[in-house]
Amino acid sequence: MQKEHVFRLVLILALVVLSVVSLFPTLQLGGLQKTETAMVDEIKTLTGLTRAEIESGLTSGNLESLVRRTISGDTLEKALELSDKLIKHNSKITRVEGKSIRQGLDLQGGTYLVYEVDLPQLLRDKAKNKDSRLEDIITATIKQSEEGIDFFTSLQENFTSRQIGLNRYFGSKGQTDEKIIEELQNEATDAIDRTLENIRNRIDQFGVSEPSIQKEGNRRIVVQLAGIQNIQRAKAVIGKTALLEFKLVKDADIVISVINDIDRVMRKMRMGEDIITDQQPGTDATQDTTLGEKAEDKQVSLSELFGDQADTTVEADTTGGVVVDQKTFSEKPFSSLLRQLSGRSEIFVPLKNEQVVQRILQIPEVVDVLPGDAEFLWGRETTTLGEEQFLELHLVKQEPELLGSMLTDAQVQIGGGGDQSMRAGAAEVHMELNNEGSKKFAVFTGMNVGKFLAIVLDNKVATAPRIKEKIPSGSARIEVGNMDEAKDLALVLRAGALPAPIHAITENTVGPSLGRDSIDKGKNSAIIGLALVVLFMIFYYRGSGVIADFALFLNIIFVLAFMAGFHATLTMPGIAGIILTVGMAVDANVLIFERIREELRTGKTIRAAIDSGYSQAFRTILDANVTTLITAVVLYSFGTGPIKGFALTLSIGIIASMFTAIVVTRLIFDMITARFAIKKLSI
Repeated sequence: MQKEHVFRLVLILALVVLSVVSLFPTLQLGGLQKTETAMVDEIKTLTGLTRAEIESGLTSGNLESLVRRTISGDTLEKALELSDKLIKHNSKITRVEGKSIRQGLDLQGGTYLVYEVDLPQLLRDKAKNKDSRLEDIITATIKQSEEGIDFFTSLQENFTSRQIGLNRYFGSKGQTDEKIIEELQNEATDAIDRTLENIRNRIDQFGVSEPSIQKEGNRRIVVQLAGIQNIQRAKAVIGKTALLEFKLVKDADIVISVINDIDRVMRKMRMGEDIITDQQPGTDATQDTTLGEKAEDKQVSLSELFGDQADTTVEADTTGGVVVDQKTFSEKPFSSLLRQLSGRSEIFVPLKNEQVVQRILQIPEVVDVLPGDAEFLWGRETTTLGEEQFLELHLVKQEPELLGSMLTDAQVQIGGGGDQSMRAGAAEVHMELNNEGSKKFAVFTGMNVGKFLAIVLDNKVATAPRIKEKIPSGSARIEVGNMDEAKDLALVLRAGALPAPIHAITENTVGPSLGRDSIDKGKNSAIIGLALVVLFMIFYYRGSGVIADFALFLNIIFVLAFMAGFHATLTMPGIAGIILTVGMAVDANVLIFERIREELRTGKTIRAAIDSGYSQAFRTILDANVTTLITAVVLYSFGTGPIKGFALTLSIGIIASMFTAIVVTRLIFDMITARFAIKKLSI
């Protein structure tokens, strides 16, 4: 055997061995997963737990304690033994998965989300002044950007057309519009980059394996979460802005005074005349009806509440009207919508009145009577008393005393009570502030002992405990509804608040059963296509067709081994790319075989025909494959999601098919002709 043949043979054998080693974890994974399924089913039978509960316990690491809480007696020992085996088996699966071909979300189930960063809200937050003129410009910019015009180009044009300088709202005095637009664009880019990083941090802490998070365009972020079990919970974690603020609650007498002012505005609206009668703070009738007492409720329509201005002030979509306390409705229309605990600063609003109260607070005349340094904020949770539900409404200082950016850690703990606003045994998030935050917190709490402090999350009051004493430790806590919610809140607080709100504009979810169906159909189509190609090559090219089929199988092994070695993701379009590669691999051999046939017809010897056939067909094969490879590279560079999967498998397949068609089959022909004195080539 010639040295050249030996070298090529050793190279091919080495590649085959490496491919088998690379593919072994992928082949092993299927068997391990079947064993895991059987073990989970056995634990289900013993304990009565659902599959979801067992998998959740396995993920969180508390499966054994879950089993102990569920059953007792003779079956407990067997269930614990099985649980221990399952935990060890699951860790083995995790190790094997890290070395095998990953499945895309279209194969194993999961969700595909596209988020858009809210640039208009980012502008509102950055503005030095906020008025109706700015809002008008932002609204016009939003409409134009929806028509395809660049957001910041449209923004500048809207300011110019109204002959307003951008430095009125942004930047510093004397800055040009161009410079301010450049700064705003840089801030928007930075906000999107930081949003992407924060989302990545949240998903990493959430425990999703191998997520795909990419920026698309200049304001969109694409998130792919394959194999995730609790999709809704993951979406809540990703989309939560997590803007944490500590704000001082206004005193009860100020709250009552503000409500009196709103009542006067409402009376004026209802009666169509100015009401100049004033009342002293502390005489508000909301104190006559306390939470827990039975108010003399009656239902009124919006026209009764707002008078002639009902249609222009509030959209009349509150079916059935609203519930008011008829004792106070005539003189105090706004107060009659509320309930208040005597001596408390928070107001309680019946849940059915929430929408109307919110709209009243947005009426320009009502906004004008609010203190310039205060704002109303809703509570996060509802309060149930009897058969009725209430929402808390707080009047808080507009400027926060502390921000969530001063947070260093957030952990979940079980509350021990000891505070009227906290319940023993409830899930709590305990927060630690940095040095700067601790100092500010100590000074602030020391100056406001006896007052209420609202801990505000995403513009809703999570809790408002009373400051009993100076707090030098820099610690705070929030009571949360349940343990999962507490864990998610602590997670997003640790990962950091999003610099701008985001909105999900696309959501595609694939269930595991649909993914399994895709795998089965992909396998079937690949097997059928491969079988037809193999049979055709044998039928048309006989012995040479068998050689081409052998090279074809090697080509598929090389493609899958490469994907396993680099832990690439296989998607349904990726399977399509592999099937296309099968056809392309055979196509190269068809060109070579047809060229060899032509050379044999001219009377050349078998060896000369083979040499000429390969050399003459090489240029055509190279041109065809290089042009296809360029297309695949472009698709991979600029495509997203499924397109990348198709481009990746196609690229690998092209390179592998050229190697098997030109090197492998040529070596087989050379070894046959060198070892045997064949007189006729089976082609």
